[in-house]
Amino acid sequence: MKIFLPLAISLALLAGCKDDPATAIPDAVTLNEDAAGHYCQMNILEHVGPKAQVHLAGYLEPLWFSQVRDGLVYLKSPEQSAEILVLYVNDMGVAKSWSDPGEDNWINAKDALYVVDSDAKGGMGAPELVPFGKRAQAEAFIQQHGGRIMTLDEIPAEMVLAPIDFTLTQPELTDDNS
Repeated sequence: MKIFLPLAISLALLAGCKDDPATAIPDAVTLNEDAAGHYCQMNILEHVGPKAQVHLAGYLEPLWFSQVRDGLVYLKSPEQSAEILVLYVNDMGVAKSWSDPGEDNWINAKDALYVVDSDAKGGMGAPELVPFGKRAQAEAFIQQHGGRIMTLDEIPAEMVLAPIDFTLTQPELTDDNS
């Protein structure tokens, strides 16, 4: 009996050292027709451009975002109700197209390189921060769309939290078309 007590204590201590399932880093979830945007509650598949998914401690399903910018807003916002375990974004370097960013090409947002200040607009019409898994792909995107590369840590909160001007520019009217 004396031999089993130390063994039982050792096993109990080892069990306590295992990752807590509530805070373990979950895998990315396949994008599907049930995914609704956290902020807009619209179907994610109806929007163009890269998407984001945020996994929170204690939640089984991720929060979905219609564009990467919105996922970064959530990440960098000071008002969080639960611990963020991981943020995944579409790797646009392997996406089929802007209108079909992919269902399973997720990369950890911490590992992505973001093209910022390009002419790309996300699914909700806001300027997008376009994620890539490889620098060469990000640089090729910049050649066509402008912008610059930043890592997640380099993106200041103000870049995504500042208000966006959605004012539509109107064509100049002349005497011929007035």
